[in-house]
Amino acid sequence: MVIESPLLAFLIVAFAVAGSMLVGAKLLRVRAKHSSPLKPTTYECGESPAGPAWVRFHARYYVVALFFVVFDIEAAFLFPWALVVREAGTAGLVAVFSFVAVLMVGWLWAVKKGALRWQ
Repeated sequence: MVIESPLLAFLIVAFAVAGSMLVGAKLLRVRAKHSSPLKPTTYECGESPAGPAWVRFHARYYVVALFFVVFDIEAAFLFPWALVVREAGTAGLVAVFSFVAVLMVGWLWAVKKGALRWQ
């Protein structure tokens, strides 16, 4: 059988490799000889847990985490731009200022709404 499409050949090889790895992992897995009574318990760095593991958190934790992620991604985008700032020219400068301006408008809106105020 001759496969004409390189994409089809790649997909067949990819699925064959992935399937053989899954089957091999299932056959060669490490098994415990005896089950421990501590296995189903909640692990908290060696300390006995105080209360249930599922606790409700206030939404402000998530808002602060999302703002951290947004500004972390912003920094990740600004570092490569800083390396090629001279070659980017005026168009690159306008693009990065518009990128930062959109993020700052969102941040100012959140500050105005009080979303970042810790109460």
